[in-house]
Amino acid sequence: MEMKKRITLELRNRAPEKVTELVLDNCRSSNGEIEGLNESFKELEFLSMANVELTSLARLPTLSKLRKLELSDNIISGGLEVLAEKCPNLTYLNLSGNKIKDLSTVEALQNLKNLKSLDLFNCEITNLEDYRESVFELLHQITYLDGFDQEDNEAPDSEEEEDEGDEDDDEEEDEAGPPGEYEEDDDEDDGGSDLGEGEEEEEEVGLSYLMKEEIQDEEDDDDYIEEKGDEEEAEGVQGEKRKRDPEDEGEEEDD
Repeated sequence: MEMKKRITLELRNRAPEKVTELVLDNCRSSNGEIEGLNESFKELEFLSMANVELTSLARLPTLSKLRKLELSDNIISGGLEVLAEKCPNLTYLNLSGNKIKDLSTVEALQNLKNLKSLDLFNCEITNLEDYRESVFELLHQITYLDGFDQEDNEAPDSEEEEDEGDEDDDEEEDEAGPPGEYEEDDDEDDGGSDLGEGEEEEEEVGLSYLMKEEIQDEEDDDDYIEEKGDEEEAEGVQGEKRKRDPEDEGEEEDD
């Protein structure tokens, strides 16, 4: 009784429209329902009601967004057809440890088109001959039965998958680094490479320029030498003319 009051109080104190996961294991149901669990939990995606002495699902509220339903260790023997109406988007259903005995009871799950995993472990139905083959043939939409597929490959744990997905995302973020970091590095590298090319060009230009200067200096020296030689020749000619002029003047006086 105390457990029932505590669970009911918790349900009343929480804003049901914001709840996505709800665990009510080991509380006690009354007339096939748990007081406080109603259709106001419209965002609920995961609901666990293990060992709550449920005998029927007839009073289960409509939970259109519910994807995972845990009903293990109860006293459910039939009436599974209501699940397609009240929880049409179920992908995982655990009915292990209930009173399900034959295939006709499970056949009612055919209308759960999104159902991928079904658990009937510790139900009497598992004692039937060709139990697994029969259930897979009856429910084409499921991939895993009692935790294994038709090739006996174990179903991945959803929590582990999420953790691995988060780790992969973190690794990718670490590898990627902060936004813009590599762009800046690329820009710096490009700038460095441009600068390097510029320096090489300057070195090449400087070297060729110096070589040209040396060549020009040599040419200038040659020109200077030629000019100097020309000047000396001109001075020699002028000297000869000066020598000749007085002689010419003397000859004219003699005449």
